[in-house]
Amino acid sequence: MRILDGKGVTKYFGGLAAVDDVDFHVDQGEVVGLIGPNGAGKTTLFNLISATYAPKPGIIRFKDTNITHKKPYQICRMGIARTFQIVKIFANLPVIENVRVGAFFGESISVSSATATKESLELLEYVGLSEVANTPARDLTLANQKRLEVARALATKPELLLLDELMAGLNQTEVAEAMQLITSIRDKGITIVMIEHVMKAIMNVCDRIIVLHHGKKIAEGTPQEITHSEKVIEVYLGEDHAGSE
Repeated sequence: MRILDGKGVTKYFGGLAAVDDVDFHVDQGEVVGLIGPNGAGKTTLFNLISATYAPKPGIIRFKDTNITHKKPYQICRMGIARTFQIVKIFANLPVIENVRVGAFFGESISVSSATATKESLELLEYVGLSEVANTPARDLTLANQKRLEVARALATKPELLLLDELMAGLNQTEVAEAMQLITSIRDKGITIVMIEHVMKAIMNVCDRIIVLHHGKKIAEGTPQEITHSEKVIEVYLGEDHAGSE
């Protein structure tokens, strides 16, 4: 079943098309990778889906509902959550309070304080942060701040999770742990779209990959198809990567 789709999605900043007439779709239960060089329009597309910006022109639908002109809080309560390329946490609040914000703000707006706390503790256990629940969020490592963002997003009870460079700045061990977390989230029935430059992760956890370049979609397919696409090799992956497959 299709959970998200966009038709002719476009966003200009001044005279520059950051996203240029992009069609896309995401099926329920998929992990879809969104890749491309820096400045390709990937985060802008996330911002359009999550209603930070509105496409002009274009239309975006979530579960057959037009969400093109919704507000960000409405998008969240409909079941779309996201993380950010540059981590956006409540730095001065304890870790658990960051997650409780998500629990209060998400799909169920009538959640009790006790329920929000219980769900937040369970999510912190799930992402491996239960031992730092009362630590100020600013004191976490980058990897754990990223996990905190994931926990806060999950607290809103999303059906679709947008992950913006979850693995940027992480070491190999942390990347492997993040890959396991993504697989686990997918196994819980949550659909994922992920922007990522770590090709090991993209190729191993994604069912399908969309490639953007200068705001345009230049390729789409399975990881194997993308790896062997001459156009993608030319503008993004490079000959060395293709030769290693």
